[in-house]
Amino acid sequence: MPLNCLGTIRSSYHKFSEKEKKIADYILEKPELVIHQAINEVANDLNIADATVFRFSKRIGFKGFQAMKIALASELMLQNRTIQDGPIPKDSEKTLTEKIFSANIKTLQNTLQMIDSHSIKKAIDSILDAKRVEIYGTCGSAMIAMGTVQKFKSVGIRAFSFIDTHSQLMSASQLTKDDLALFISYSGSNKETLNILKAANETGAKTIGITAFPKSPISLNVDIALFTDAEGTEYSPAEYSSYIAQICLIDALCLNIIHQKNKKSL
Repeated sequence: MPLNCLGTIRSSYHKFSEKEKKIADYILEKPELVIHQAINEVANDLNIADATVFRFSKRIGFKGFQAMKIALASELMLQNRTIQDGPIPKDSEKTLTEKIFSANIKTLQNTLQMIDSHSIKKAIDSILDAKRVEIYGTCGSAMIAMGTVQKFKSVGIRAFSFIDTHSQLMSASQLTKDDLALFISYSGSNKETLNILKAANETGAKTIGITAFPKSPISLNVDIALFTDAEGTEYSPAEYSSYIAQICLIDALCLNIIHQKNKKSL
C-alpha cells in the first residue's frame, strides 16, 4: 500500500521538532501548492534551509522531497476522484451502496497508514497494566465509548463508562495513578471532554486519546495519542466516517490484548 503523506504527517505530528512542525503545517494547509513547488521554494517560504525540508521528507518515510511530492499529488488526485464519485440522480441502489463502501474502505486504509506502531504498543501495554479503564466520549463518541466498554470486558479488561458528562467528570476526578482513562473524540477539542481530561490528568492516571486531529487539545494533552482519518465526502461526512475507523481501531486494541494475554499464558 502506498505511503499516505498527509496521514503520516498527522499521525507523527506530536513527534516533530518545532522546525518539522513548521513544515508539517505548511504541507497540511497548502498541499495543492506544495505539489507544484521546488524544494527551495518551500524552504524560502518557511525561511529554513533546503536540507531541512529534505530531511523532513525522509523523516516521514520518503526517499526525498520529490518522492514525497509524487505521493502527495497521487493522494490529492484520489481525494478529488472520491469527491467526483459522489451520488448523482442516475445512480442505482447498488451503485450508491458501492460508493459508500468504497469511501469507508478508504477511511480505514488511511487510518491504518496513520497508525504508529510504538504508540499502539504503548496503548496496549498501558491498558493491560491498568487496574481499571474508564472510557470517555460525548455526543456521537459517547456511543462508541459504551461499545468499547463491552469489547474491553469481553477480553478481560475492567472497563467502565457513563453517558452523561457530569458522571464522567465525577468518575475522572476519582481515578488513581493505577488507572487509565481513554478519551474518544473526533475533533479532539470538545470542551466537556477537555474538562474531563483535565480532571483525569490531575489524578496522575495514564491517558490515551483517539482523535482525528494531531494538533487538537486532547491529542496534545494525553500520554498516548492515536489517530483516525479526518476526511469525508458529501455523502459520508468526516465525523461519521471517523466513527467507523474508531471502532476498527478499538477492535485492533482488543485483538492485541487477547494476543498478549495468550502469549503470557504459554
